[in-house]
Amino acid sequence: MGIMADKQQKPSELDQVKHDLDKKTKEAEDYLSHLKRLQADFENYIKRSDKERKDVIAFASEKLIAKLLTVLDEFEQALKAMKDSPKEDLMAGIELLYKNFKKTLEDEGLEKIPATNVPADPYLHEVILREATDKVQDGIILEEIQPGYKLKDKVIRYAKVKVAKAN
Repeated sequence: MGIMADKQQKPSELDQVKHDLDKKTKEAEDYLSHLKRLQADFENYIKRSDKERKDVIAFASEKLIAKLLTVLDEFEQALKAMKDSPKEDLMAGIELLYKNFKKTLEDEGLEKIPATNVPADPYLHEVILREATDKVQDGIILEEIQPGYKLKDKVIRYAKVKVAKAN
């Protein structure tokens, strides 16, 4: 009877192992399927994020261009008026255009970098000339050659400057 019982147990153990293997195989397939869906979702997220970033950049440019169109219109009007205007009126018109253009840029976050009578800062200034002098300390900016600008705290053009050099 003992041998017969062993033979009957072995098929049921084998069935149990097959059942467990099938269960684990199904579980592994479920995990793999879930992983593939997650990977596809992530790839779609990357594509969507890239498109959104490009759209934001395009919209920001569009907004700035729309503001600059007003300045362009003012320049066109000034050019038409130049033909018949006295010199003083022309100068006043150009000054007004300059102020309006500057204000438009400042409203967008543009800021001029201070560049006279301050120490040269390599994060803000590009030293292109040095002049020997005893009038100010070494490294102080004597003259701004070309203005520099920051846009929302990021330097977009370094100020080109002439700096004092100790004798």
